[in-house]
Order: sequence, then structure tokens, then C-alpha cells
Amino acid sequence: MTSATATTTDRQFLLGEMSLTLDAIADVAVRRRPVALAPSARARIDAARRVVERIQQGGDGAPAVYGVNTGFGFLADVRISADQIRDLQRNLVRSHAAGVGPSLPVEVVRAMLLLRAQVLALGHSGVRAEVADLLVEMLNRGVTPRVPAKGSVGASGDLAPLAHLALVVMGEGEATVGDDATLLPGGEALRRVGLTPVAFEAKEGISLVNGTQCMVAQGSLALLLAEDACRIADVVGAMSLEAWKGTPRAFDPRIHAVRPHPGQAASARNLARLLEGSAIVESHRDCGKVQDPYSFRCMPQVHGATRDALAYARRVLEIEAMSATDNPLVFADGDELISGGNFHGQPVALALDFAGIGIAEIANIAERRIEQLVNPHLSSGLPPFLSEESGLNSGYMMAQVTAAALVSEDKILAHPASVDSIPSSAGREDHVSMGVHAADKLARIVDNVRNVLAIELLCAAQGLDLRGPLRPVAALAAAHDVVRARVPHLATDRPVHTDVATIRALLDDGSLLAAVRRHADLE
Repeated sequence: MTSATATTTDRQFLLGEMSLTLDAIADVAVRRRPVALAPSARARIDAARRVVERIQQGGDGAPAVYGVNTGFGFLADVRISADQIRDLQRNLVRSHAAGVGPSLPVEVVRAMLLLRAQVLALGHSGVRAEVADLLVEMLNRGVTPRVPAKGSVGASGDLAPLAHLALVVMGEGEATVGDDATLLPGGEALRRVGLTPVAFEAKEGISLVNGTQCMVAQGSLALLLAEDACRIADVVGAMSLEAWKGTPRAFDPRIHAVRPHPGQAASARNLARLLEGSAIVESHRDCGKVQDPYSFRCMPQVHGATRDALAYARRVLEIEAMSATDNPLVFADGDELISGGNFHGQPVALALDFAGIGIAEIANIAERRIEQLVNPHLSSGLPPFLSEESGLNSGYMMAQVTAAALVSEDKILAHPASVDSIPSSAGREDHVSMGVHAADKLARIVDNVRNVLAIELLCAAQGLDLRGPLRPVAALAAAHDVVRARVPHLATDRPVHTDVATIRALLDDGSLLAAVRRHADLE
């Protein structure tokens, strides 16, 4: 996985002390940075736990406190006797582990573990420190619960996904260990790495299942890939402009200074740097064309608007990652538990929907650039479908069709999930966010976008071949060389899908941007 610049991964991330940014989430979830609980976090956890224990000590005479000595959801008014508190917490986790469908990726589940441990580290959950310690050690020793992808409606938190995570904490459910994909019973997975399950006490089960950690985990990792795709789009778009014989005049900084959207300015700077000193541009300076098509000329405006949408989503997710999302919340300074609605995923759902709409436009405009390159009526002298012997060969005809199919799918996926709601828990939970749906859609859109960019990169490289002996400017020549090191020029037809997969891997392993950055700074 590629993403924004990695942070230091050779030292522990201290939960409760360091800021849990999206890049820090990826460091732990993807790059396996070790985690520890900061001493200050442990002190907060212990203080909140003492509040819960004081309620427990009251036995059946203690006041009713939701999630401590009552049922859940519609059953919140059902009082639970003191000798059934452990059964209550265990039954909650078992009953709520109702997810279905394929398993979430290991990286997403690791991010869920991290995010849930972070919530506990804030000291408003009321669990014992050993619960947080076990989550931390599951991360460090590579125990990953199996979490089905479907079952959350995104209010009362991501109940079903988090319950599957919590099953393993108490020694049930299923999990993998390390890089071995073999599913083991949860208790056995813990024992293999020297860990012991936790028997939940008062409030500990509900403190693991209430929250937005599934939608934030999936959304955060998808958002990092979306941000990376924006930088790739600037590079690939510049290559396409060179191959099409367009002009970089529309990237003049004076244009963008009078419309100062930050994303637009950043994209314009990238494009100007990538094309500065181009021999191909110089070769057609007096060609008579006045303006390029929007898909070239408006790259800063379109790519930049997406950057700004993603920046908003990042801000929301990073706030959420550092938030307490339990219900009820424990406030140790007032010796009080207060019921509320911080588990509701609406802020996250809206942000992820916006991010999905924004990143879908990167593929939308990229597909139009592909059309400009392969269509002989538009391509400034390039052969039909970029094939020297078109007719006998179809070249990239169907590659453009595949890109169009992906863009059309993205238009369907970009419909907001957050405008939907469906009541649950006998009407008690009567408005929900559908935040996990928004996160899942974003991940699927980003995957499609990166495939469209891979197709555009193939076409741009082929177009640059056909402009020889002219060579693009150094940064783009380096990008072209990376492509040609893995995929040869398309002289005669061959199965295109293998080339698309190869170029997609090049985008995902960071090789393209690394080659370009040796010659030009990118934002």
C-alpha cells in the first residue's frame, strides 16, 4: 500500500500521548509499527475504572446505569442483577457478533484494533487496563480477528464488526496469527503468541462494541490511497498532455492566484514543474491551437477540488480517531457516567461520502484524457487507438472501454450512503448513519480510480513512444522509463489485462512517484 509520507516506524506509537493521524494509523495497521500504552493513558483508564467499580460495589441497590447493570438498546430499561453482570457483557458480545459476508482485510482489522485501543486510552470507557493491554499486544504479536464486512448501520457504532473483534478478546470467535491466513479459534490464536483472553467485567463488553472504529479504519486506509491517487493523476495527466501535444500555459501560477483554492494551486504547481522545459511542448509552440480540451486544461481545477474534498475528509477522520465514542461515557473528575450519542457515525459518513464523490472525479476526467489519446478524431495526429497498424490491431480500443465501465460504476457508487437511514432495535435506534457503507464504497471507488489511472498511464506511455524521437521532460521521461521497464511498447495486439495489472502494481508499490520525485518535487 502506498500513501502519504510514512512516519517513523522503528519506535513505539504511544497511545494516549501521540496524535493518531491517518499516517500513524497506516504505520501500525500496514507497516506493523509497535504500539504501547502511555503511562498517562493508563492512569486515565484506572481512574475511569474506579467510577464503574464504585457502582458495582452498590450491588442491586446501585442506581441503574446503562450498559453496566441494564440491558441494551430497546432493553435499556431492563435491570440486571449484580450476579449477572459478567453474563451480561459476554452475552452482549456474542449476540452482537452477527456480521456476514467476506472478511475485512487484515490491515483494516488492525486499524480497528488500534482505534479501539485509542478510545480506551482516552479514559472515558471504564474498562480495566488489562483490556487495553490485550488490544495492544494483539497488534504487536499479530493476532487479527476475523471480522465480516457486512452488518453495521453506523449508529450505536459499528456494533457487529466490533463485536467480532471483541469475541477474540474474550477468547472466542476466529483469528489469524502473523502472515498465516489460517483461521484459528480466537482463544488458540491468543495462546499461540502467549496471550490470555479477558473475562469481561462490568461495562467492558459494551466499551468494545460502541463506536465508529470500523468505518474510520476502512475509510482512513482508503483515503490515504485516494490522496496518493491525486498525486499520480497529476503525473499521468502531464504525460498524457505531452503525448497529446497540449500546452502547460493553463498552469501559469497567475491564473491560480486569482482563484486561491489550495488544492487547485497545489495541482497547478505539480503540473507546471512536471512540464517545465519540455521539448515536446516547444516542438508545437506555433501549431495554431488556442486552447486544449477541458480534460487537459482544467486538471488543476478538477484534481484540486478533489484534493480539497479529501483534505476535509482527513480532518474529520483525524478528529474521530482521537475521540471518545462510548456510551455511556465515564467522567472520572465528576464521578459520573453520562449516556449520549458519540457513537453515531454521521460526521464520518458525510465526510466519506464526500471523499468518494471527489475521488470518483479523478477517474472521470482521466477517462476523458484516454479518449483524447485513442480517438483519431481528437488525438493531434496519433494513430487510431495508439496502434501503428490499426485495423489489423485494435491497440487500446478496449482499454478505453474498460476505463469507461469503471467510471460508470463509480458514478453508481458515489451516491451518498449517508442520505439513507433505517430504524433498528425496536425503534429505539431510529436514525443511523450508514458510515460503514460509505467507507466500503470509498474503498471500491478508489480501487477503480487507480485502475483507470493505470490504463491512462499505459496510453500516455504509448503516445510518448509515438512522438519519438522527441522525449518528454526529465521527470516524465523517468516515469515513462519505469513503465517501459515493466511493460513493452504495444507494437501488435496482446492481452491488455496483464499490462494493466502490471502498471497497477507499479502505482501501488510507489515506483512511479519515486522515479518522478528524483527530478521534480510533488505536493
